[in-house]
Amino acid sequence: MVTEAAIRTKPLRIKVHPDDNVAIVANSGGLPAGTVFDDGLTLVDHVPQGHKVALTDIPEGGIVRRYGEVIGTADRPLAKGCWIDEFSVRLPAPPVLEELPLATKVPAPLPPLDGYTFDGYRNPDGSVGTRNILGISTSVHCVAGTVDYVVRLVKEKLLPRYPNVDDVVGLNHLYGCGVAINAPAAVVPIRALQNLALNPNFGGEIMVVSLGCEKLQPERLVPEAYAGEADDTIVRMQDERFTGFQAMVDAIMAMAETHLETLNRRKREPVPASELVVGMQCGGSDAFSGVTANPAVGFCSDLLVRAGATVMFSEVTEVRDAVHLLTPRCKTEAIGRALIREMDWYDRYLAAGETDRSANPTPGNKKGGLANIVEKALGSIAKSGTSAISGVLAPGEKATTRGLIFAATPASDFVCGTMQLASGITLQVFTTGRGTPYGLAAVPVIKMATRKDLSARWHDLIDIDAGRIATGEKTIEEIGWELFHLLLEVASGRKKPWSDHWGLHNALAVFNPAPVT
Repeated sequence: MVTEAAIRTKPLRIKVHPDDNVAIVANSGGLPAGTVFDDGLTLVDHVPQGHKVALTDIPEGGIVRRYGEVIGTADRPLAKGCWIDEFSVRLPAPPVLEELPLATKVPAPLPPLDGYTFDGYRNPDGSVGTRNILGISTSVHCVAGTVDYVVRLVKEKLLPRYPNVDDVVGLNHLYGCGVAINAPAAVVPIRALQNLALNPNFGGEIMVVSLGCEKLQPERLVPEAYAGEADDTIVRMQDERFTGFQAMVDAIMAMAETHLETLNRRKREPVPASELVVGMQCGGSDAFSGVTANPAVGFCSDLLVRAGATVMFSEVTEVRDAVHLLTPRCKTEAIGRALIREMDWYDRYLAAGETDRSANPTPGNKKGGLANIVEKALGSIAKSGTSAISGVLAPGEKATTRGLIFAATPASDFVCGTMQLASGITLQVFTTGRGTPYGLAAVPVIKMATRKDLSARWHDLIDIDAGRIATGEKTIEEIGWELFHLLLEVASGRKKPWSDHWGLHNALAVFNPAPVT
């Protein structure tokens, strides 16, 4: 085991794969030029924590390899022991989609993991929630202020009378009018809004607040099964029966109370872990993400799949450059082609905006040691574990199969989170190397730090410290099991992640690739 004192004094580096010609510096604060490692490697430059050091001389144009994969070519001759930053590495071409192998290395099923349960809420449609929440959908952003006002009133005046209801959440968004409602790409935000209302944590209680004149008419957000009950599910503020704002508020409050009465009858009951639907996401990634937190999440993903649960990983631009490692894992060629379809759709989406995947890494990602999107993607897909990919969802589609699923979303934290909610997650795991207070009101978000430094500084925002893997205090498997058990506790309502403790919840950000008029 590496001690804390060694972390502070002994020069440490992490090489991921035997074929790598770079390693990352593990020491807090980095290491100065002249530092000598146990094997004689001497640093030519100061190398910040998480940044890469050349393990051999790399000529200009030579391959730079991490995770056993090419992350780029040297922009200039790179001497052994030098610091390799984002300016040192040229971005390579992405994998050619038409040449990818499909279902050629499908992993054998892992042994079943039986006997694990959580206390969840069974719904009439067969789904299971981890929370009991009244979700108030909106058909247009015009009513967002009204819904916020009503949510405050419901929390103050109604919720105390319904102790079995955890919360009330307004599903506000920026869509609904001033948009090309019939444009082909409009299917994405409309589908997402329809499915957000059906998230299992809302118990099947559909409630929509509408203005009345918007392009996205509220009936489109109400499932067909509820069509005959529109009077119990939709309030239109422009309805001529209302005289004054208070009359509108009273109508919304009355409808809310009807749904609260139903939700209050929901009770937690033991259900198998197979009923979990967990989203895996990363944000504020750094060079440790693919070494500590994401591999631990990947191990937990395999545990969940073994238990029969549903696991989603996402973020197209953080998959695109590693997709050649995923298409062979697809259970069937059809699933592989669906994965390629989503990569191709996003390639064309970025091209239409006159940009490409290189726009993804943030300044924080680079400060944390990530040279480019290729290196970021190779670390990101570690969240998917080793299981076969059993399904692919277009943005905002609802999951209908179990196992490991790729749910196509943008990499933006808040957009990805919103779209995973639409796809039906009831819990989310969020890994970070730079730190973020991110959270969602509709589902609990468990945050895992990649580094001990971050976990110590953000001790009351980070739920699990995966930095212990880098120090040798814990293994990937041990942190993976720790996360698995925490998921069951949080799903059962016995533990709160820090984001829920503080009430740190991001606004919804529905992905809209269609024109705004």
